[in-house]
Amino acid sequence: MARERGNIRQYKKPININLGIIIFGCIFIYIMICVYMYFTSKHIVGYEVKTGSLSVNNVYKGIALRQEEVFKSTDSGYINYYAKESGRVAVGDLVYTVDETGQFSNLSGENTSESSLSDSDLTELKTEILGFTNTFSEKQFHDAYDFKNNVRGTVLKLANYKILENIDSMKGTGSEGLLKSVRAAKTGIVVYSVDGYEGKDAVDLTAEDFIGDAYEKKPLIGNELVERGDDAYKLCLSENWSIVIPVPEERIEDFAEGDYIKVKFLKNQNISWAQIHLISNADGHYVQLTFNNSMITFCTDRFIDIELSADEKTGLKIPNSSIVQKDFFLVPKEYITKGGNNGKQGILKEAFTEEGERSIEFIETTIYSETDTDYYLDDTFLSIGDYIIKPDSEEKYAISKRDSLIGVYNINKGYADFKQIQILYQNDEYAIVKPNTVYGLSVYDYVVLDAASVSENDFIYE
Repeated sequence: MARERGNIRQYKKPININLGIIIFGCIFIYIMICVYMYFTSKHIVGYEVKTGSLSVNNVYKGIALRQEEVFKSTDSGYINYYAKESGRVAVGDLVYTVDETGQFSNLSGENTSESSLSDSDLTELKTEILGFTNTFSEKQFHDAYDFKNNVRGTVLKLANYKILENIDSMKGTGSEGLLKSVRAAKTGIVVYSVDGYEGKDAVDLTAEDFIGDAYEKKPLIGNELVERGDDAYKLCLSENWSIVIPVPEERIEDFAEGDYIKVKFLKNQNISWAQIHLISNADGHYVQLTFNNSMITFCTDRFIDIELSADEKTGLKIPNSSIVQKDFFLVPKEYITKGGNNGKQGILKEAFTEEGERSIEFIETTIYSETDTDYYLDDTFLSIGDYIIKPDSEEKYAISKRDSLIGVYNINKGYADFKQIQILYQNDEYAIVKPNTVYGLSVYDYVVLDAASVSENDFIYE
């Protein structure tokens, strides 16, 4: 039996296509393309314009200037005060006594330890303590030392009054003649401290005067030994006084808009109106706020914290990152005309063909702002040296003048369109812009958040 022979074919394994791997590969490639496009394309973020206001820091620390006069001691000895500090004295009222021997001071000390205070005396002390507790701030702890001296002076003054009531008991001892009584030579408010600012005018102040760490206040304490010619007491002679505050140059215009401003005293939350006077010295700008009341309340204070209730500026609130400055050509208004198929505004530009033939071309333009005589046009179709034709004449004007405008890029139409803005007020983060101007913004417009990320006429949504 013969074996049948035939052609032997090699077995080929069929190709097995994994559809899942193909789909995953396509997705991976798509993701990589998107990532590449994200990192290589511009990222334009819009910002919706809304009405708002800015919180302005209107708190200042100022220097109080008053009509003050320091009176010197007429004798040497132990001084004791009787007029209440921050109280008014008339001519002839007893202010202090000087004990040349110290016997009166010893008697005063004995009386302080042996006698008790009356109800009226306690009321005076309670009033002084309550006034301190209501106004004390840990940031101004040095006020505690002033309070300590004031209480000590008040207690000594009350004790001294009791001694004066029994002054007849000193007669015959030979020492009564050594007690010198000094009475007020003028009418005013009594202050028992000096600091060297007495007699200064607003124009004399410098930036160093406002450094609180360098300030030294010398209290005048009762029952202390004084020499003839030493400072004895001070009188504030007039209710007219002022507070001088340093003001940054960018804020000085805010105070030039009016003659008066409302002032809140942070010490007691009282409110008063002050007249404004602007002062410019070699080292800075200052505002002098003049008052005709409340001097007695602050007669012992040299540095006073105040808050100014200036008119709040409201308008369209936009971030500073949206603001850009752009250059424009200035074109006389009489060269603007209407033309084209839609009758929009534009200019007649002189042009020449390759053969040298002259032609006049109408170019539609956008007006971005105006003055009394000129319109602001962009430089998309214009260059310096181009000639434009005055309508209905052969009079020509050469493009040359340029000026810049402050504005933002509006993206309501899907592309970056410059809009002029008028800034009313600005801080480090935001600006308040005048709303509804002819060439400006309106509420709910969208602007580019980062003006540096786009250029004029860039498409936003691609």
